[in-house]
Amino acid sequence: MDSFLEKEFGISITKRKKLDGYDNANYLISTEKDTYIYKTYPNSGSTYDVVKAETETLLFLAEEYGTKIPKPIPFKDHSYVKLIGTGDEKKVCRMLSFLEGEFMGAVKHSTSLFESLGTFLAKLDVQLKGLKNYTIQARQWEWDLQYVDLNKKYSNAIPNAKDRNIVTYFFNQFEEVVRPYFPELRKQIIHNDANEWNILAQNGKISGIIDFGDLAHSFLINELAIAITYACYDKENPLEWAVIIVKSYHYILPLEEKEIHILYYLIAARLCISVCNSAHSRIVAPSNEYTSVSEKSAWKMLYHWLTINPLHAENEFRKAAGISDIPTVAIDRVIAKRHRYISPILSLSYEKPIHMVRAAFQYMYDTSGNTFLDAYNNIPHVGHAHPTVVTAGQEQLAKLNTNTRYLYDELADYAEQLLNYFPPELNKVFFVNSGSAASDLAMRMAHSHTGFKHIMVMEAGYHGNTQMAIDISDYKFNNPKGQGQKNHIIKTPLPDTYKGKYKMDQPKAGTLYGKDTVAQIENSPFPISTFISEPIVGCAGQVPLAKGYLKEVYPAIRAKGGVCISDEVQTGFGRLGDYFWGFELQGVTPDMVILGKPIANGHPMGAVVCTAEIAASFEKGVEFFSSFGGNPVSCAMASAVLKVVEEEKLQENARLVGNYYRSLLKKLMQKYPCIGDVRGSGLFIGLEIVQANTELPDTALANHIKNELRNRHILISTDGPFDNVIKTKPPLCFSKENAERVVTAIETILKTYYNRI
Repeated sequence: MDSFLEKEFGISITKRKKLDGYDNANYLISTEKDTYIYKTYPNSGSTYDVVKAETETLLFLAEEYGTKIPKPIPFKDHSYVKLIGTGDEKKVCRMLSFLEGEFMGAVKHSTSLFESLGTFLAKLDVQLKGLKNYTIQARQWEWDLQYVDLNKKYSNAIPNAKDRNIVTYFFNQFEEVVRPYFPELRKQIIHNDANEWNILAQNGKISGIIDFGDLAHSFLINELAIAITYACYDKENPLEWAVIIVKSYHYILPLEEKEIHILYYLIAARLCISVCNSAHSRIVAPSNEYTSVSEKSAWKMLYHWLTINPLHAENEFRKAAGISDIPTVAIDRVIAKRHRYISPILSLSYEKPIHMVRAAFQYMYDTSGNTFLDAYNNIPHVGHAHPTVVTAGQEQLAKLNTNTRYLYDELADYAEQLLNYFPPELNKVFFVNSGSAASDLAMRMAHSHTGFKHIMVMEAGYHGNTQMAIDISDYKFNNPKGQGQKNHIIKTPLPDTYKGKYKMDQPKAGTLYGKDTVAQIENSPFPISTFISEPIVGCAGQVPLAKGYLKEVYPAIRAKGGVCISDEVQTGFGRLGDYFWGFELQGVTPDMVILGKPIANGHPMGAVVCTAEIAASFEKGVEFFSSFGGNPVSCAMASAVLKVVEEEKLQENARLVGNYYRSLLKKLMQKYPCIGDVRGSGLFIGLEIVQANTELPDTALANHIKNELRNRHILISTDGPFDNVIKTKPPLCFSKENAERVVTAIETILKTYYNRI
């Protein structure tokens, strides 16, 4: 090689060193006076034309940019690009001048350096605007953001399911938010790869840019998005650094509002392209470390990007460009409009209600640009806007949505999947459109099967909003505004080992509670149709049934001809960590199970699972039909939920994070006597707030904590008969870091509270 280069370029080589490259071989060539970069590329497809177009671009910029960009060095025949070699060994080759300076990735970053970067790129794009090159215009490839779709196939190479779904989420956001603007965006030739190892710096300023191999005729705003991605992806606060680049770029080359609007999503898309290609390259070229050099930083920023409200990012970019914030509607006006049409009996959370506009996984975004950590909403079981569930719903809705009077595969397919999670005795399922409807149906089925009408319910239990569900919900009928307990309802005391008759330190407390309930059953003057309870009673304040309780109660109910129902609307689908269903905590199998809330990640759906015998009894009555129960869209989305739970190992995550979460809360309980109890399982946790060193409820303090957490952008709620239990039941993608944030915030609130009183 040396003799060939010396002959072709009239130089005397003193040293040659091979450099890292993505898909081409590059060499650092040194002579007594100068240094060059000799670049070779596999001769595939349009490589020769692309390299020739890149060379023409460098020559176009040469007069204005001089030593700030590489200078093409001609071969002895005055050509700048050549095919060297024969047959399959033929390479596309050229020589470039070497630029002095340190890579931006190797120097200390500062505000002035980032300002210089924005200015440099804006000036470069001003010059490139005048360049026309049809080879570049015709180019379509993965590293051009406008062709982001070409990278979707590589996402399958990402080994971790959660990572893969984050990428898919941002791809989906690109389709929703960015693609509609395609016809309106400014296009020109751009460098398209202003990463920290292509940017050179000297004396704290940007001094040059190399590697024009990614040139694209693309949206102008993509240049800025790419530069921000690589300049900021290793920063703890990437948005703060990004606005510096935006401001200086905009000063030279003003941005349009539509470009600013999509910038957040373009940055996310570039990060997704990067991690997708790194994953793919690990498969096709596992020994090439260059391809994954930026992967760790890209993942770090991608996960951080989720925590940023897109409206906040846009407003920060607008501010940097000297444009006013996106206007918002005052909360009082939003509330007034709601109450004009919607009864205030539909209550709002918090002293200062929140106007939400978007959500992603465990984060929710309001119209003011705030991001809220959702430590409360258990309905989006696998995460808000989870792409697997969203896509399943979209695709099925575009194909077929009908009712169960017609045959379609989704109904039986999902029923089969769901029943695989149950003991074999529970082998029939009836689909409805909510947990409340499931409770209602379960009561009908129990009455049909037993012929009895009396129902035993749990103190403080809640089972839905239909009349039948309210009849069996002590939480509702025993409310001061409630309808009162009906004659056919038998209420049994809550087996609470914290404040109840038998304490947690008492041996076999659950058995003792169970025997008390059995005595009620034995002494009832009426046969009992059914016993219904949640395994952890949510509205009681996340109170678990004392261990061993149901082993006493279930046999007693069955001995009298009744059936046992477990309400798993809140506790099911792996939320409890150690168990997929709450009844497994007690080591029992119910006759019927009620499902709702998370079954389809928030899409309205519920179900009753029962034995074949109960189903057969119900079949003797009038036809059962639910207009929406078991429709194809609901079934597709519910099936997607099960898929995500398995792929992302969310039950295990609930166990690990839940155990860690409770351990942090229990440590806090040792410091603050206002915390009377920490209880629950997995990611279904209650924190009882009491008057110090007593069991007396402190409702005011509990609500203070809830609202102060809201002010710190953490969503949590209160419950229990005295509204003094902090309850947290977040999406199952909740992390240990999220748990730490919640507990740290509670401690800060309590410190401030006690310092003030």
